[in-house]
Amino acid sequence: MERNKPNKNNMFVIFSVILAACTVLSTGMAQAEKKLLIGTTSSSSSHYGYFVAVSQIINKKVAGIDASVVETGATMDNLRRIKRKQIDLGLVTTNVLFAAYNGIGSFEGKPVKSKLLWVYAIAPQNVIVRADSGINSLAELTGRKFNPGLKGSATEKTSDAVFKALGIAPEAVRGSTGDIVASVKDNRVTGYVKSGSGMNLDASSLDIATMTPIKILGLNTQQKQKLAGAMPELSIVDVPQNGNYPAYTTWGFAVAASASPDLDDETAYQIVKAICEDKEEQAAAFSGAKGVDFIQYTLKYATVPLHPGAIRYFKERGVDIPARLIEK
Repeated sequence: MERNKPNKNNMFVIFSVILAACTVLSTGMAQAEKKLLIGTTSSSSSHYGYFVAVSQIINKKVAGIDASVVETGATMDNLRRIKRKQIDLGLVTTNVLFAAYNGIGSFEGKPVKSKLLWVYAIAPQNVIVRADSGINSLAELTGRKFNPGLKGSATEKTSDAVFKALGIAPEAVRGSTGDIVASVKDNRVTGYVKSGSGMNLDASSLDIATMTPIKILGLNTQQKQKLAGAMPELSIVDVPQNGNYPAYTTWGFAVAASASPDLDDETAYQIVKAICEDKEEQAAAFSGAKGVDFIQYTLKYATVPLHPGAIRYFKERGVDIPARLIEK
């Protein structure tokens, strides 16, 4: 009978082994199931497609991360979601990110300390109107039904500010990109402002142009000078001739990925490394990224401090980080 009694030491060893195995299994599952949410923009935008490619690269190249995209209202919405810890990183424009980080403008007293990861494109703000609208200059938009950009987006906010600075007062029609595209086609709205795909027209503008001839309005010399003085955070972009569309000058800003301050340094480092070293998928998804040196774009156009993980990777590539991009 004595031989049938369980040995307490053996039981302790068995229990310890089981507990250790469960801990390892639990830890492995937790690492494999780490979710990463990426805020984007309207699914009709080419920038949405870009971030779909970004999520796929992250999932392939960054171990232990399950990244997925969330359709949002673009920059303003993404920054608010970062503030509420609803997304981990997202699409931003550098001008609005500057205001958010510094707690000015729409973010007065409510700063969002989002840290920039990388810049991937310059976004000329294309003022598109129907060719049959009779409008040949920006000033002629006054009093006409016009969409300043996707509701809640940086394009909308910036366009409103630009028109105010230039003394132009369209009858603003707010809405989603899809709704406005349909409205322009139906001639219920004269036109809209839409970020370009690099120096090319966005997919939604090309969609309109397929059946509805369009024209692109540019800044004149006086307007360029006035805007440069009133809104120095913007870039004045000279867009070359493209097919049937003559060269023109417009305002613009850089488009980037920016992270929640809670994103850990190692994950940020691995993401930036994967993105900067894999250009083919991004260029295939977003033509504006083709041939772009993300590191140089980031150093040139970033308006807020970089995430420490990004700084680590850039330094590994032998890059000197400007003091303005290092958080004090």
